[in-house]
Amino acid sequence: MSRIADNRWTRAIAPALLIHVSIGTVYCWSVFKQLIADRMHAPAGTIEWGFSLAIFFLGMSAAFLGPMVERDIKKSALVSMVCFAVGFAGTGLSIALNFLPGVFICYGAIMGVGLGIGYLVPVKNLMLWFSNNKGLATGIAVAGFGLAKAIASPVMEYLIASVGLVAMFYILAAVYAVMMFAGFLLIKRPQGYVYHPEAQVSRRSIMKKPVFWGIWLAFYINITCGLALISQEKDILHDALSQMPKYAGLSADKLSVAIAGIVGTVLAVDAVFNTLGRIGFSTLSDHLKRRETVYLIIFAMSIAVCLLQIGTHSIDRALLWAVLAMLFLVNAGYGGGFSTLPVLLDQHFGITAVSTTHGLALSAWAIAGLSGNQLASFVVSHASDQTHRYSALIPILALLYAVAAVSIWLVSRVKKREPVAA
Repeated sequence: MSRIADNRWTRAIAPALLIHVSIGTVYCWSVFKQLIADRMHAPAGTIEWGFSLAIFFLGMSAAFLGPMVERDIKKSALVSMVCFAVGFAGTGLSIALNFLPGVFICYGAIMGVGLGIGYLVPVKNLMLWFSNNKGLATGIAVAGFGLAKAIASPVMEYLIASVGLVAMFYILAAVYAVMMFAGFLLIKRPQGYVYHPEAQVSRRSIMKKPVFWGIWLAFYINITCGLALISQEKDILHDALSQMPKYAGLSADKLSVAIAGIVGTVLAVDAVFNTLGRIGFSTLSDHLKRRETVYLIIFAMSIAVCLLQIGTHSIDRALLWAVLAMLFLVNAGYGGGFSTLPVLLDQHFGITAVSTTHGLALSAWAIAGLSGNQLASFVVSHASDQTHRYSALIPILALLYAVAAVSIWLVSRVKKREPVAA
């Protein structure tokens, strides 16, 4: 067998996509969460903790295990594969045994650790191989994470219908294990790269720098606001479409059936905007003097579409174009925030310890994963006028985006770090 060529496509892009397309299936939770609840006779709200814990352990494992990824990318890729595959298969076994804590342990904790390590593994490697186009490279990898749901959801639905829920977990655990093991075999640092332990910075020293917390806060708010809106997309579309003359006289059941196709199409286009945002914004950052400018664009765009909704009352007045503009552009900014983060951290802390700084910053994702959905649910459910239940949420999101914009603007006032050879 011929030796695999050492180039950035085989040693960086291919393994990044193999790993991220596998672990990104965590976002397929909505495909089977109700089936788990029905089979285990548990409330849907209780089952929802499986996903929340997975995101929490993703962020926290990235925060604590970033230095391991810096030291040994091969070992990290293998650990990620084992944790993710075991956690995925273990979820199926827990369902078969009707053991609810096992779902939380396997899908939430074990698989979550695999997610956190696996998310970090390809990022620095891509930045090393694509030293002149770091934003493009990280955008491609993170886009794989975002596209995983669109790729895997129909496969999961087919397997559930043909072999059952439990067997679906077993089969896909094996598939993802093979894919991630291939990523482990392929991934490799560029020739000449040497790990320098003495050049690494401690997490404590990073956390003492105000610039880190400025980036962390902006990243946290972007995720929180994005999740708050994304978690309500179906209901927002339901409220807007129900005001249209075509659907105004329908009962609740008939309305749901009538608008199902529209809602499904909008959610699919949302995924496209999310993916385009991941690639587009990080690529744009390669051509700007400062990476913070991309975040300022994201926040200005997000504030603008929120203010558009506030000014036009687009949900209540069924101005579908304005509602779609808000959903699509917030999704694009949500994705772009993830892909631009590593190169922004590189700008301020250097590439030598980017896995450590990136991991620490991803702790914001862990916390936002718990707060974003809950923020939206609390505000909407406690609205005094349920016929206009989003009139309070959208202004809150606009205000939070403004806080994030101020935070990242203050970060932009800090002098950039001088480039350091890796």
